[in-house]
Amino acid sequence: MRLCVFCGSNPGHDSSYLEAARALGETLAREKIELVYGGASVGLMGAVADAVSAGGGTVIGVMPQALVDKEIAHKGLSDLRIVGSMHERKALMAELADGFVALPGGLGTFEELFEVWTWAQLGYHRKPCSLLNASGFYDKLTDFLDDVVERGFVKSIHRSMLIVEQDPTALIAAIRAYEPPVVDKWIKAGER
Repeated sequence: MRLCVFCGSNPGHDSSYLEAARALGETLAREKIELVYGGASVGLMGAVADAVSAGGGTVIGVMPQALVDKEIAHKGLSDLRIVGSMHERKALMAELADGFVALPGGLGTFEELFEVWTWAQLGYHRKPCSLLNASGFYDKLTDFLDDVVERGFVKSIHRSMLIVEQDPTALIAAIRAYEPPVVDKWIKAGER
């Protein structure tokens, strides 16, 4: 199995985020799950990659040349694939992965997660999408997503496609158990 992890190139202000990235990396290595990620040596990205590598696991980084030129590419990866653009980066990461995990992060992390989750909703892939909700980082987002369902813009079955766990071991178990729903995307009047 190979999981793509989206996460911050910054560490955040709370050390628990770095701890969660390391714990996820250790879990991936222990479970013999390969890591696909954005290829950086900094922030949570570097922490998860370092932990997988330290545990003897395989780490595949995917990074646009423009970011390699800024010298943030991780030099200790099993495989670093250099691409021409952010669009190519996301497409290759999605192609290489059997599922997706978002750790805490910023705009890029959110955008990557929502794109692959949207693709799953539309039936473009059947891969699990998930959040590692370290220290409640995603609590407000999950509350908002529940509200979006209540307001009729997302079906509850599509909302349930996003796996949310606080512990890496529980997250991996939920990813392995994931069965994608088969349902139309569009909501009919009065449907939830």
